[in-house]
Amino acid sequence: MKRSLIYAALFLSSQQALAQIQGHVRDEQGLPITNATVEVVGTKLSTQTNEQGEFSLPAQRDGHIELHVFAPDYTHETLHVHKDDGPVNLVLANTTLEIVNVIGLPWHASNMESAQPVTVLDGDTLRDRQASTLGETLKYEVGVHSSYYGPVASSPVIRGLEGPRVLITQNGLDAGDASRVGPDHAVATEASTARQIEILRGPATLFYGSGAIGGVVNIVDDRVPRGLDTYGEWRLEQDSVADDKLVSASGNTALELNGGGSLGLHLDGFWRDAGNYKIPGPAEIETAEEHAEEGHEHHDNGRLANSFAEAQGGNIGGSFIMDEGFVGLSYGHLERQYGIPGHSHGDEEANVYADLKQDRVQLISELTLDHDFFSATNTRFGFTDYEHSEIENGAIGTTFRNETAEARWELFHHPIAEWRGALSFHYKHNDFEAIGDEAFTPPSKTSTLALGLMEERHFGELLVQLGARVEQVTISANNLQLDLNDHSHSDEDHHQSEFIRVFDFDHESTPFSASAGAVWDFTPGYNIGLSYTHAERTPSAAELLAFGPHLGSGLYEVGAILELHEAADGDFHFDLARTDLELETSNNVDLSLRKFEGDIGFILNAFYNQIDNYYYLSETNAVYETEHDHGDETGAEHEHAAELPVFIYQARDADLYGFESEIIWQTTSALKLSFTSDYTRASLKNGGDLPRIPPLRIGARAQYELGSWRAELSGQHYFEQDKIAALETTTDSYTLVDAQISYAFSDTLKIYLKGNNLTDEYARVHASFLKDKAPLPARSYALGISGNF
Repeated sequence: MKRSLIYAALFLSSQQALAQIQGHVRDEQGLPITNATVEVVGTKLSTQTNEQGEFSLPAQRDGHIELHVFAPDYTHETLHVHKDDGPVNLVLANTTLEIVNVIGLPWHASNMESAQPVTVLDGDTLRDRQASTLGETLKYEVGVHSSYYGPVASSPVIRGLEGPRVLITQNGLDAGDASRVGPDHAVATEASTARQIEILRGPATLFYGSGAIGGVVNIVDDRVPRGLDTYGEWRLEQDSVADDKLVSASGNTALELNGGGSLGLHLDGFWRDAGNYKIPGPAEIETAEEHAEEGHEHHDNGRLANSFAEAQGGNIGGSFIMDEGFVGLSYGHLERQYGIPGHSHGDEEANVYADLKQDRVQLISELTLDHDFFSATNTRFGFTDYEHSEIENGAIGTTFRNETAEARWELFHHPIAEWRGALSFHYKHNDFEAIGDEAFTPPSKTSTLALGLMEERHFGELLVQLGARVEQVTISANNLQLDLNDHSHSDEDHHQSEFIRVFDFDHESTPFSASAGAVWDFTPGYNIGLSYTHAERTPSAAELLAFGPHLGSGLYEVGAILELHEAADGDFHFDLARTDLELETSNNVDLSLRKFEGDIGFILNAFYNQIDNYYYLSETNAVYETEHDHGDETGAEHEHAAELPVFIYQARDADLYGFESEIIWQTTSALKLSFTSDYTRASLKNGGDLPRIPPLRIGARAQYELGSWRAELSGQHYFEQDKIAALETTTDSYTLVDAQISYAFSDTLKIYLKGNNLTDEYARVHASFLKDKAPLPARSYALGISGNF
């Protein structure tokens, strides 16, 4: 970050000094900053300042380098140094905002230096917010809500968008699960062993492809070691609301090799177990008659049925670390067994749970190149083998499998007229299969091949970022079966299928994305970020090919390649659509104002997203009766029937706009106050509202530290949501109050107590498919102890 207040005094020096990049890093009072990190951007060269704030780095052969300097509790600075410059005197300003480097971006940037809004959750903040699901972990971040499928399968909702529009990645590679297909499918990641979680709000197709048109959540861990440091952490915790127990630990170390170089090693693991969770007291619950009429979940002794979960997993990794960078490989295994609340057949509740297994291999390398044109290369390979079965009354009903192979190669060039950037090559292949009674989408294969270019340059106090990406996306499925029979709205007229059409499906498209952004340090301690993104998305295989009952959403889902024909007598049938498939196209503008120096800091964002051909499930007014048999553990067969409303994927133009704000005030050295708010308005251009859009939210947080004690009190108020789509109902407002207190015995050991929903508020999440069946948990307390080394 370049600003007039943060200056560099550069002067001529002797020929001997030119062999080194030398300088001092000080604070605004002129005192040296110890252990500040100084990096040469585009290389693996870095060092830390000594007790006098001094640093020294080898000079580069082209005579021009870009330095990035940062330290905890200070602003980040970027400075260009040329061959005729001498030692650098750099001043870093204090900041109350947390400034963190973003790993998920191909070029260097902190969350204050990106034209696109980015939030990074790390350190103690991440540990304090950590929950059993990714959605619940991130739900208090500005612009992010939880889809809340109970505490078992909640995913993040970014600016009202979720599912196939929000990509979940692990160290920059697709999580490779089935969570983007259905709300009742858990995200196959774990927050308790993560180093940081990054949230890219708004289209991120430039870096990640068309599956990221609504944003990206990147979980970063150290399973592939990047350095030689020895460190680790562990945690034990128990929560009262579901007798939730957590054990987690992770650690890194290194070994020196006889032949030169070093070997970095990583090991982590976790185990968690929770029963059905408590819901708020009966005074807040509707009468039994109202409960049954509205189709609410049956509760067992004040607990939500089928909300239990058990999970365990671990990762092992190693890296060969050298002066030029590192090359590393990791293997991870994850298992989850979790109940699926709200699963029913008509009026009959079903005992259903999911049994999930995932194996994941990653190869990651980051290397500096000794080349006249190219300066560095980053490589990521990943293979994920995922499977989960939904087991009803002891028998497997449906099995979902997903094999994902992905490769990403980024090739950075030396500065050209001070433009710095990279070529990106990206390949991904998904082989998805759903087999069983409730396989609402057929087996399909999706392949993506992409080429991207990203560039940035400083013009004085202005940072300009440009990029473009073109993809080739292929979706194929064989032996699709289309039921051509007429169906009636009435039970007695329903009959079995007699006419079936079998066909193959192949679709190829070429989405194109481009972005332009700028960050202007217009005055000391402030900057403005402005970005425009044009992003195109190929509809997912599920959006195109769905044809069947999806009990996770409570709908009979029909893909966009089909259309519904209704007769005058009320009968209806499906046929192939006669219209061409269109790419979903987003034109998004983000405007950010940031203050990052001094005791008061803030980040204000406004966005407008015009999406043409927005694919969403649209009501048809038709009802489909489903019938299927399930065996149980005794081998007996049971027939189930249910009426589901028919919703079909349609492409319509939509507008989404809103704001996000965060204000932080360090009132004294001990007390910090934070105030947040966010809002998203989402509507169709031809009239109507998009479904499950979170309401306006405001929040406040007070943090107090005194010696070894730390306390925090927070509140979030969710306003009423009455902008609703078909079959939705208005969601009442509610307020959640949380608190925690901790005591540090030392720098490496602390004990803590957390309280959630302290007022025992009865709350329903508007973004949830289970809004009317799964209220948020009752008042709870968690006691834990954690340590690090």
